[in-house]
Amino acid sequence: MQFAKRLLQLFCLVILCFLFPDRSGGQAERAETTTTRVLFTVVEGPIGPATVHHISQVLGQAREKPTEAVVLQLNTPGGLADAMREIISEILVSPVPVITYVAPPGAHAASAGTYIVYASHVAAMAPGTNLGAATPVAIGGLPEGFPDLAPDEGGEEDKEAAEDEAADPLKPQDAMTAKATNDAVALIRSLAEIHGRNADWAETAVRQARSLSAVQALELNVIDLVAADLPALLREADGRSVVMGETRRELSTAGQPVEVVQMGVVTRILSVLSNPNVALILMMLGIYGLMFEFWNPGAIVPGVVGAICLTLGLYALNQLPLNYAGLALVGLGVAFMVAEAFSPSFGILGLGGIVAFSIGAAMLVDTDVAAYRISWWLIGTMALVSASVLVVLLGYTIRTYRRQPVSGSARMLGAQGRVLEWSGDAGFVWVEGERWRARGGAGLRPGQIVHVRGMDGLILDVEADNRNDPAPIQGGG
Repeated sequence: MQFAKRLLQLFCLVILCFLFPDRSGGQAERAETTTTRVLFTVVEGPIGPATVHHISQVLGQAREKPTEAVVLQLNTPGGLADAMREIISEILVSPVPVITYVAPPGAHAASAGTYIVYASHVAAMAPGTNLGAATPVAIGGLPEGFPDLAPDEGGEEDKEAAEDEAADPLKPQDAMTAKATNDAVALIRSLAEIHGRNADWAETAVRQARSLSAVQALELNVIDLVAADLPALLREADGRSVVMGETRRELSTAGQPVEVVQMGVVTRILSVLSNPNVALILMMLGIYGLMFEFWNPGAIVPGVVGAICLTLGLYALNQLPLNYAGLALVGLGVAFMVAEAFSPSFGILGLGGIVAFSIGAAMLVDTDVAAYRISWWLIGTMALVSASVLVVLLGYTIRTYRRQPVSGSARMLGAQGRVLEWSGDAGFVWVEGERWRARGGAGLRPGQIVHVRGMDGLILDVEADNRNDPAPIQGGG
């Protein structure tokens, strides 16, 4: 009981964290003064819901007190398109200049990171870093690792298409790719035009997945400056004129106090929950927890844990780009497995549920970004666990059907007894330790062994038991 109460308290704490703004930014350095400052934060890993929440919190803090600039130290392989666009919108409408700094040495701003660099008021890189490869990932198609089903050698039309592609490497190969690519090109060119950067190279980064080193990016006017560390960055950015909406503003960053903003509690929780593998595990734990609670009413712990996990799992899935057909299949699979648990069908519903769940889980997240894809190992493990539960349920069901009934009229059929009193075709018999009214053949006599062949209400239908070795009948003198 105490454990259940602690789980309930934890659940309430998590809910409160999401209901109230995350103002515990975890600042390592806080300049308690009315003078201007520079906010600095680190953005690492895939761009997703947690990244959007963190950058929004940082830019919100920049509006609360006089702030000269916000420095985003970026190191990312890319991420979700929707999250990237939200971050770009936050940067473009920010009243405080945003400096995106690709660092430390060895870091990169690939894919979505390149768009964020282009959207920033000042774009900077550390030596030994790179950016680019901004081609949008394929929409649909075969999963990674599957062979191409098209023949190796095509007809004349295929050869002509190959020649056209060789002549024009920027030409998209199909309509869906063309739509995604052209939309991405229009976005990155518009960002380049706002800040006067190289729009032509930006287009090649999208269409041909080109990448550049820090020195090359500076030479081609892709970025504004190269700086070895944060102090050097603030010195180099000092005095630069940046576009802020319809006006220009001159930066004064040299010598400004730096306030480091770290990721808050809610953002850290969200960064864990936005992993689709974690979300799927939480959702399945929640479903199994509730199932065990329904099987054993009053256990409390499975129900509490299940409710918490299911709530967090559904919240996490809500942050991700879902394929609703996959979500429907997952829900259908779970419904079939629950139906198998409560209405045994000797595995038919359970097997169908496992198949539907596996296919739905593979389709669940609508993206080809590696960091936000559900692992095939996890899908296989979940299917194996569900199959194991199904086998246990089947064994229990088969044993239940084979077991002799312990109550009701079915329990009385075939039971042996002894005649106590008999007159004509009716009398009293002793069966299963009780005296029963009975009817049967006219030839029965007191003390004779009989067995029950039917039951009408509380009256037994008996006949003489002619078996050679009848079971001993106790009582009923």
